[in-house]
Amino acid sequence: MMQKLICLSAIGILLLTIQSCNDSRKARNYNQQTLVDDQGYKFILAANEANVTEIKAATLAENNSKNPRVIDFAKMMITDHVRASDELKDIAVTKRVNVVDTMSLKHKAMLSEMMKLTGSAFDKAYMKMMETDHSKVIQLFHDVSENTDKKLKDFSNKAMPVLKLHLDSARAIGSSLK
Repeated sequence: MMQKLICLSAIGILLLTIQSCNDSRKARNYNQQTLVDDQGYKFILAANEANVTEIKAATLAENNSKNPRVIDFAKMMITDHVRASDELKDIAVTKRVNVVDTMSLKHKAMLSEMMKLTGSAFDKAYMKMMETDHSKVIQLFHDVSENTDKKLKDFSNKAMPVLKLHLDSARAIGSSLK
């Protein structure tokens, strides 16, 4: 009888442990679940990482470029992405999503390589990065524009024209550098 009780207790603990491991959307605050679905959760993290990357890359461009068009573009990027980052972080707080200002290893490597470049080689690499990243981010924002969460949809719809302007500008400046 005692062995059955111990066995059932062990199975119960195991099931609870397995169940708690399945929810990747746990917030760090009081172990409460986030208030967005998986798509919304992944979007907030990815959009935050995109903002961090764009700000760091633009800061690098602002300091390293000698081309006035590239410098003006970098300043626009900093202004727009700081604003978007602040708004996204407010949404993250209300949705109980913990965001950390980090970049992927891929983006860190890209910035590290760009730091080694100078002159037009730097400008071309930066503008190419902006074209590539904004194409991906536009798709990310498009995908979440259908989400059931109104705040995420509104944020996406508000940001989309700005992101498209960034992409168009990056393409125009990039093609003028060739």
